[in-house]
Amino acid sequence: MSRKATPVPESVWRNLALTPSVAVFMLLSLLPVANLVAMSMHEIRWEDGRATWEFIGAAHYARLGGDTLFHKGAYNTLVFSVVGVSLQVFIGFMLAWAVSRIARGRVVYRTIFILPILVPGILIGAIWKLMLNYDFGLANGLIGVFGFLPVDWLGTASLALPSVIMVDIWHWTPFCFLLLLAGFESLPQELHEAALVDGANAWTELRYVYLPIMMPVIAVTFLFRFMTSLKVFDEIYLLTGGGPGSSTEVVSYTIYRTFFTQDQMGYGSAMSVAVLFVIAVLLVLGFGLSRFRRGTA
Repeated sequence: MSRKATPVPESVWRNLALTPSVAVFMLLSLLPVANLVAMSMHEIRWEDGRATWEFIGAAHYARLGGDTLFHKGAYNTLVFSVVGVSLQVFIGFMLAWAVSRIARGRVVYRTIFILPILVPGILIGAIWKLMLNYDFGLANGLIGVFGFLPVDWLGTASLALPSVIMVDIWHWTPFCFLLLLAGFESLPQELHEAALVDGANAWTELRYVYLPIMMPVIAVTFLFRFMTSLKVFDEIYLLTGGGPGSSTEVVSYTIYRTFFTQDQMGYGSAMSVAVLFVIAVLLVLGFGLSRFRRGTA
C-alpha cells in the first residue's frame, strides 16, 4: 500500500521563497559594515594614488575616549535628538488627535500637515537660512513688529542649536503625525461612544482613554524617529556648518569632516562604527520593549 506524501507546510515554501531576497539584502548590508570595521582597525594613507593600510588594532577606538570634539558632537546630537523628537512626537500626537476628531475635511488637513516632509532637504536649508537671516530674515521682521531688536539666530552660540532643532521640528513633525494618526484611526469607534456615555469631555477622554491605549504607538514612533535623528547631517551642513564654534557640531558632521576634510578614513570609520553600535543597541532595546509590552498586554 502506497503512502500519501506529507504536504510541505506553507511556512516552509514561504521561507524558501524569501531566502534569496534575504540573502542578497544581508550581503549588501553586512559587506559595507565589515569593510567599515576593517577600516577602523587600520591607518589608511594615500601614497602615489594608492591606499596603504597599516594595522593598528583598536587604537582608533581608544582615541575616541579623549576626543573632545567627538564628545561635543555626541552631546549636541543627544540634545538635538531628545529635545527635537520629544516635541515632534508631542505636536504630532496632538495634531493626530485633533484630525481624528474631524468628520469632514480630514484629507485636506492631512495633506496640509504633511507638506513639510515632502520638501527636499536642500530647499529646506535655503528657505530657513533666508528666514533666519540677521539682516532681512522673516523671523527678525516679525519680532521687529513688536519692538524687539534683530537676533542672529544661526550666528549666536546659545541660539544656533535651538534654531536648528526648530527647523527639524518643522520638517519631521509630519512623519510622527502620520504614524500617530494611523494609530488613532485603527482604534474602534466604540471607545469614543463609551466615553460619551460616561460623560467624559474631550480632554478627559484623551487623558484616560486614548493616551494609555496609544502608548505603544507613541513609544515606537519616538524610538524610530529618535534613531533616525541621530544621523542628522543635512540641516547642520546647510544652516550652520557645525558653528559657531562647535555649538552645533553633531556626530555625523564630525565624521564627514574626519573622512573628507582631514582625510582620516580609519579614524572616521571608528567613529561610524561607534555610532552604528549605539543605534543597533537602541534598535534591539526597542524590539525587546515592544515584545515585552505585547507579552504583558
